[in-house]
Amino acid sequence: MPKTHHEPKPLLWVGSAKKDLQAMPEEVQDAFGYALHLAQAGGKHAHAKPLKGFGSAGVLEVVESESGSTYRAVYTVKIASAVYVLHCFQKKSTSGVATPKPDMDLVRDRLKAALVHAGLSQ
Repeated sequence: MPKTHHEPKPLLWVGSAKKDLQAMPEEVQDAFGYALHLAQAGGKHAHAKPLKGFGSAGVLEVVESESGSTYRAVYTVKIASAVYVLHCFQKKSTSGVATPKPDMDLVRDRLKAALVHAGLSQ
């Protein structure tokens, strides 16, 4: 009988993403951990949505609110060999729901680094 379950992809952290996640409230860490676990298994968390500005690049973000603060985890499933966690941060901007430009720039740079790491780009 064919196996319907495949090995989860490894989870790779880019830059300070893991340290940043570990500094967040435990409830947020749990929620993001579950979302990343689903991504490793080829699934998608109900709250995961494509991050605007990356087209269909497979860059997703999960947003969690805790004690009046908003936290985001950004990862990519574009790379077949692994799930790369690009950025975890607390959104401090008061300018609506848009992701602040410095965070977008950081995600863009870390996505490039992940692609280089996976051997998909120079």
